[in-house]
Amino acid sequence: MNVFARSALALSLSAALVAPAFAADASLKTEKDKASYMIGMTFGKQLQEIKDEVDLAMIQKGLADTMGGGTTLLTEAEMQQVSNDFRTKLQAKMQEKQKAAGAENQKKADEFLAKNKTVAGVKTTESGMQYLVIKEGAGPKPKANDQVKVHYTGTLINGTKFDSSVDRGQPATFPLNGVIPGWTEALQLMNVGSKYKLFIPGKLAYGENGQPAGGIGPNELLIFEVELLEILN
Repeated sequence: MNVFARSALALSLSAALVAPAFAADASLKTEKDKASYMIGMTFGKQLQEIKDEVDLAMIQKGLADTMGGGTTLLTEAEMQQVSNDFRTKLQAKMQEKQKAAGAENQKKADEFLAKNKTVAGVKTTESGMQYLVIKEGAGPKPKANDQVKVHYTGTLINGTKFDSSVDRGQPATFPLNGVIPGWTEALQLMNVGSKYKLFIPGKLAYGENGQPAGGIGPNELLIFEVELLEILN
């Protein structure tokens, strides 16, 4: 479920759960109190990203009017139209935000790569990927359809670590034709036993969409230290 669907769902659910008024002396005296407050916290967190787009007082009024069985300010048809318009508005704002973040990340990546290519030992491939040999192995090189075993650590330009098989203590195995293009290219340059530092631009990683669940933004440049341990087939 994407962010727009989650927001719309959270909004509709919270509207059915928010109390008509806040008690000044609210406390968690019973299990029902605790469960109710937990639900409020859960949907409050989900609504956090759209808090500037909604009015809690009107959510409360919509709840009260509906549960009271009286006349609501919107008909069912009007409610559906407002829901569609709201979803469209959220999508447009998210796309604008994504585009701005992608442009900023691309600028940072270009500046980084331009400077990094002057560092001693750094090589730039035709695709624009850069790499630095930390240790050169003596084993064979994998082909694009081979399965390999590696240890790696991935960071962003600012040093934030987003993934590491080293930290997990378990090497990763995967087919070279099933990973991001930068890895497919880089691993075929490496002999078994080699350890490289890779600088992979967004176009060879997760592109304009990024990988939000992994903390990777649009057009984000990724830096990996990769050790090729074994070719498995």
